[in-house]
Amino acid sequence: MSAMTSTSRPVSIRDALYEAPGPKTRAKIRVGTAITAVLVALLLGFVVYQFWATGQLNPRYWMFFTQLSTWSYLLAGLRGTLTVALTAGGIALVLGLALMLGRTSGIRVLEAVCRVVTDFFRGVPSLLLIYFFFLVVPQYGIRMSSFWMLTLPVALAASGVLAEVFRAGVNAVPRGQTEAALALGMSPFRVKLKIVLPQAIRYVIPSLISQLVVVVKDTTVAYVVSYPDMLQNARVLITNYDALVSTYLVVAVIYILLNYAINQLSVYVARRSGTRVVSRYSTNPA
Repeated sequence: MSAMTSTSRPVSIRDALYEAPGPKTRAKIRVGTAITAVLVALLLGFVVYQFWATGQLNPRYWMFFTQLSTWSYLLAGLRGTLTVALTAGGIALVLGLALMLGRTSGIRVLEAVCRVVTDFFRGVPSLLLIYFFFLVVPQYGIRMSSFWMLTLPVALAASGVLAEVFRAGVNAVPRGQTEAALALGMSPFRVKLKIVLPQAIRYVIPSLISQLVVVVKDTTVAYVVSYPDMLQNARVLITNYDALVSTYLVVAVIYILLNYAINQLSVYVARRSGTRVVSRYSTNPA
């Protein structure tokens, strides 16, 4: 059944999964929404009151944000965060693609090795990998800057996830295309390289961009290796101005806006490429 008709609006996921709510259900939904809105407003009011009662709204905790030097320092940390995130994301893309190709190569030994490596990087927390590069690797005479001691572990942790994302994209390509190409005499390698892989990458581009959100959040443990990312620079501001709540609140808003922008970018790319994504009116999410 088509998701849209000429006489009706697009079918949403809710409409596809559930029956349309009746008058009583719609009334209950409106009441529940109103009650929830009131509770959220009360919660926000309580938080603001607690800030006022504890003196956190005192101007001395906020005035330093009117200084250009404060924002320059935070933006320098943000550049550090983005540099690590983009570098780690690039490495993870290449390594994840290599792991996927190995796992779908048809060579049993190579498939087994890539499966173990993928599951290992997916299962091990990035913080544990950072401690490994920070504490263990230097014992073997390998000296690395704080940038690489943060970037490489984050990239390795993300590569395991991206390998599975790529494999999902490959599995989404209709098998009939592969069978048709093989029937025409193309080698399995050329089929995967020329037919399957381009389509698979197109399918998963939005998911790959969304995964950058996880990479950005993984960089927040940069304090382990003393890399000057945004959160590390925020710690310096807290020490200098004794303003813990206000500084962390501002930094949290910046992270939220950054991750929201990345998510919106993935939705934009999905729409431009024609890839279906989960949205209000989508019935076949990618």
